[in-house]
Amino acid sequence: MASTPHIAVIGGGSTGVGIARDLAMRGLDVTLVEQGNLTHGTTGRMHGLLHSGGRYAVSDQASATECIEENRVLRDIASHCVEMTGGMFVKRPEDDEEYFQKKLEGCKECGIPAEVVSGEEAREMEPHLAKDIDKAITVPDGAIDPFRLVVANAASAQEHGARIETHSKVTDLLVEDGEVVGLEVEHASGAGKRVHGTAGGTEEIRADYVVNATGAWAGRIGDMAGVDIAVRPSKGVMTIMNVRQVDTVINRCRPKGDADIVVPHETTAILGTTDEEVEDPEDYPEKQWEVDLMIETLSELVPMLQEARTIRSFWGVRPLYEPPDVGSEDPTDITRDFFLLDHEERDDLPGMTSIVGGKFTTYRMMGEKISDHVCGKFGIDADCRTAEEPLPGSEDFSVLRDYMDEFGLRSPIGRRSVERLGSRADEVLKTDSPNPTVCECEGVTRAEIQDAISQSGSDLNAVRIRTRASMGNCQGGFCCHRMANELHGEYDEAIAREAWDELLQERWKGQRHALWGEQLSQAALNYALHATTQNRDHDPASGEREPVDFGAFDTGVETGGHSGAADVAADGGTHGD
Repeated sequence: MASTPHIAVIGGGSTGVGIARDLAMRGLDVTLVEQGNLTHGTTGRMHGLLHSGGRYAVSDQASATECIEENRVLRDIASHCVEMTGGMFVKRPEDDEEYFQKKLEGCKECGIPAEVVSGEEAREMEPHLAKDIDKAITVPDGAIDPFRLVVANAASAQEHGARIETHSKVTDLLVEDGEVVGLEVEHASGAGKRVHGTAGGTEEIRADYVVNATGAWAGRIGDMAGVDIAVRPSKGVMTIMNVRQVDTVINRCRPKGDADIVVPHETTAILGTTDEEVEDPEDYPEKQWEVDLMIETLSELVPMLQEARTIRSFWGVRPLYEPPDVGSEDPTDITRDFFLLDHEERDDLPGMTSIVGGKFTTYRMMGEKISDHVCGKFGIDADCRTAEEPLPGSEDFSVLRDYMDEFGLRSPIGRRSVERLGSRADEVLKTDSPNPTVCECEGVTRAEIQDAISQSGSDLNAVRIRTRASMGNCQGGFCCHRMANELHGEYDEAIAREAWDELLQERWKGQRHALWGEQLSQAALNYALHATTQNRDHDPASGEREPVDFGAFDTGVETGGHSGAADVAADGGTHGD
């Protein structure tokens, strides 16, 4: 074994990057591998709630206590990822008064600041709440950007020497003499930044220890080593609205149920969610009725949702884990706590530990616990610093105010840019080159796009999660081609077009359950712009004539089979067919 242990972390969601950052900060040699982009799995498909713990204050008080503790930590170390919106648990006339009181007492028992307000006071805070809301409990919920947070953790891990490999799927675990000694990985485009059109390959990554942080996919990794990890994936739908109908997180104050939360997030509001157990974390039905349920039920709390525009829906899979001797039949009964499975102790298989369960809000705590565990395996005495050391972008958040004052950033575009970048604003936005807006919906400028490309190669979906470009009301209709254009210069046309197609496909797939009313009009416009005007569906021209070689327009030389091409080129297109 090397003097510095090499740890392989599988999984690029919040837990995986949190572990990678923690271990790297303690001086260990770390490689993280993720089968898709960072946030590819559950983390990229959540409603963006920074839990106060209030949702678990009755049913799971241990998890509630962890949530409020980490809520306070993340406000400090990830300030540029967090918006402290506050939250309310609202009670309708038909909701149980006894449960309302249990929620209030539970919050107090878990150390969650909570206060009862009348229906009138709640509507003063949120004017669009239903008129028959009786009362509410206020709690310190917030909204958090999971993409920004995960990228910041990965950047910090890299700064401390970690290797981060995305689009690198684990195809096997290396087991020798009854011990896990590494991974076999299939790179989509070679090691390092993803570049479309670049050949990938298989790599054996030898490691002194392997951490399985793949969430709902943990069972698949366990199967590679011959151990059983009984994760119970539970799907939930989220529906994104076109504007923020509320500026406070709105929870329905009742026992477990579907469609009970509205989270204001950036320029949108996210409605959630359902809780239905599935067998496969990648292959499960996505039903229209689930989307309809979100809007119909949550309109009882915020009536204007009934007429609002839905821009997309998506489904996520929770990595629920329950010890085998419990056996709950309803996934809503399963604890949201996390479990550390040492496979040497549990399965007589040294060299690997899995971490399962948990919540996004407690990702850092989970990382600390498993990093303590790994360090203990190697006799390393190194303190955790992730609760004190800010993430990149949050080191000195006063730069937000100072930067706006210095450059007179009173426009929404300037403010949005600085809010996203935090303390990196000066580094990214101070440019001598023109800095036009590439994505109007989210206010993303060329400087931010170019900064993201420098981190992620030609992968425009990776650019998207770093900047939010294409995630607004038009869902990329007016900016996908502009983002692709920013690849010009460093990447050739074929690579840019492939990256463009991939981004368009990702943007389209979330809209198929929202095609009605104004959103159908927007989708039709997007299709006209990209598929028709720009021929992104690659529909071949009909007819018997050979295609025109448009290079003739530049050279004046006829190179196509159409007899009129040279004439059209010669006179600039004023005559001919």
